Amino acid sequence: MELAEKNIAVVGLGRTGIALARFLKKRGAAVVATDMAAEKDLEPQVQELRQMGITLELGRQSPEVFQQTDLIVLSPGVPHTIEPVVRAQKSGTPVVGEIELASRFIKEPIVAVTGTNGKTTTTELLGDMLKRSGLDVFVGGNIGNPLIGYVDQGQPADVIVAEISSFQLDTIDRFRPKIAVLLNITSDHLDRYPDFEAYAASKMRLFKNQCPSDIAVLNGSDPLVRSLTTGLKNIKLIYPEPGQNENGAVINGNQIYFQINNSGPLNLDGQNQWSLNLSDIKLRGRHNLENACAAGLAAIAAGARPEAIRETLDRFHGGAHRLEYLDTIQDVAYFNDSKATNVDAVIKAVQSFSQPVVLIMGGLDKGSNFESLREILPRHIKNLIVMGHAAGLIRTALGNLTPTITATSMADAVKQAQKAVSAGDVVLLSPGCASFDMYDSYAQRGEDFRKEVLKLK
Repeated sequence: MELAEKNIAVVGLGRTGIALARFLKKRGAAVVATDMAAEKDLEPQVQELRQMGITLELGRQSPEVFQQTDLIVLSPGVPHTIEPVVRAQKSGTPVVGEIELASRFIKEPIVAVTGTNGKTTTTELLGDMLKRSGLDVFVGGNIGNPLIGYVDQGQPADVIVAEISSFQLDTIDRFRPKIAVLLNITSDHLDRYPDFEAYAASKMRLFKNQCPSDIAVLNGSDPLVRSLTTGLKNIKLIYPEPGQNENGAVINGNQIYFQINNSGPLNLDGQNQWSLNLSDIKLRGRHNLENACAAGLAAIAAGARPEAIRETLDRFHGGAHRLEYLDTIQDVAYFNDSKATNVDAVIKAVQSFSQPVVLIMGGLDKGSNFESLREILPRHIKNLIVMGHAAGLIRTALGNLTPTITATSMADAVKQAQKAVSAGDVVLLSPGCASFDMYDSYAQRGEDFRKEVLKLK
């Protein structure tokens, strides 16, 4: 893909957009970078871009930027449906996302992971399994390290493991992962997509360019994943309940059994049947066992050793803000699940505990159906504490099923939770909402929860 002397617009100046602007400028493009945020909110990176000779347009998006360009590159957070982008496309200007642009320069095999929930945990597991197998691995994508940064560093790895969001899939054209992992599809981001069907269709774009020799790792227990992938012509590995004559992995008690009846292009060196004991696994919840299945299947297909997969699962504790154990204070355990930004993630988190749960929810609503929590509330949730923009919506949907309190802040939410608990209970922050009504990110929200919990000691 020739970039030198092309006029290229980069839209969105978060971490990925800045990496894009650097990459394009280094390869001789005339770059204009634009963001609706004010300059004071983007310092100090914008000064670095100016010093590189990159033109900046901040606090607005003028039509001229989109009209006088040979290529538009979107950061993941920028919808491809915004009016100036749509108008430019209609006039014939190509529009791609960062994942698509980076893939044009990548020759190494890509293992791509998507799904509504579990992407980051599965991506981290998979990367660690491959590293412990002696492979040089780049782990990135939506997980925090842009793929364009990998291209820019110029040091090829053996394999690339990339977390891919639906937003990134919206702007692919030729992006082709050698191994594509689809964990699940449940309701999310309905503030950005017109309906659930459009969101599901975006996830399915992961397989758009795969060939018959490529591999799809699929959650066979998700009915929608099953129905949408029936027509795929590539090699399928199914978990956690493969059907008759299907290759994949099955969970049975504290064991995962892997069975690949016809290794063929998987090149498993004869290790087509083996098992993992999960008695020492540190991850909590059935959903994380399924993530372990998905990661293990993708890892073995990418060249990992079974003993390396076992070692990863025995040692991996999970990332911050993902059912993260914080502390036990006066015989009450506190867990930070701030990354749970949709209702399905909340359901899976709550179901991970046998103890009564005092649940803290709320934030910025994304068009969620909170009533889907009604089935599990009476069995698992002792008290519900709601906060933020969606507090009223959650209270209306669920408040008649369990004692419900509206908190004014995270400090108030933790204080109210402390009043509601008894010895042996769990306090769980699992918001089911985005964080942007009160925080810059889910991580900032989780750190605020951590700080307030530790004040109780």
